Amino acid sequence: MIAVLSLLLVTVMFITAARVATIALVGTGMATEVANFQARSALMGVGYTTREAEDVINHPVRRRIILWLMTFGNAGIITGVTSLLLGFVNAGSGQTLRRAGILVAGLALLLLLTRVKALERGLSRFTRWALARWTTLETRDLGSLLRFGHNYGIIELHAQGDDWLVGRPLARLHLPDEGILILGIDRYLADFEGAPRGQSVIGVGDTVIAYGRLDHLQALDDRHKGIAGDLAHEEAVEEQMEILAEESGDA
Repeated sequence: MIAVLSLLLVTVMFITAARVATIALVGTGMATEVANFQARSALMGVGYTTREAEDVINHPVRRRIILWLMTFGNAGIITGVTSLLLGFVNAGSGQTLRRAGILVAGLALLLLLTRVKALERGLSRFTRWALARWTTLETRDLGSLLRFGHNYGIIELHAQGDDWLVGRPLARLHLPDEGILILGIDRYLADFEGAPRGQSVIGVGDTVIAYGRLDHLQALDDRHKGIAGDLAHEEAVEEQMEILAEESGDA
C-alpha cells in the first residue's frame, strides 16, 4: 500500500513540476502552449526537434529550466517504476485488485483536480510569487523579454483558433484600455506588420508582439473567445483604471 501511495505522490510531484516549469518558461517570453509542451517533453524525456526547442537551447535561463526538468524527470520515472513494481509484485490476487483500484481512483482524482480552474489559478499565482520571491529569473530573463520598468515588458503571443484576440479588428478589442499596446504582428505565411492600426485583424497562426504589464499580458495569452473572455477583458480594464488611479495619487 505504501508503494502505491508513493507512486501517487510521484505523480503529484510530476504534475506540479510541469506546471511550475511552464510558468517559469512563460516568464521568459514563451507562449503558454509552447511552454507547456516543452516542459512536459523535457520532464518525460521525450525527444523533439522543433523551432521552439532551438529557442530553448539558445536561451540560458530556459536551458537551465529544461536541464532541471530532465534531471527531476529521470529520477521521478525510476522512482515511479520502482514503486509500481513494489506495489504489485508478490501481491495476492485480492491485494492486487484492491491496490489497482486505489491507484486508478487516485489517478482519476488527480486528473479531475488538474481541471479545476480555481485550483489552477491559485497554483499559478503561488508559483509566480514563489519564482519572484526565491529565484532570480526576473533579472536574468533579458534574452527574449525586454523590460522597461517594474512588471512591464514585451512578449510574443502566438495566436490560436480559440484565442480572444483572433478574428476582430484591434479597434474593437480596446486593448489600450487594459494597458496593452500591440507593437507588431508577424503574419503567418505573410509579411510582418509593424505598428498595426485599428482595422488590423489578428489571424490564426500569427505572432503578436505586445507591450504592457507582464501579468496582464499573461492573462491575455490565456484568454479565450466567448462570454468568459469578454468578462475577463472588462475586469482587466477595471484593474488598469485602478492602477492608473493609484499612480496618479502617488504622483
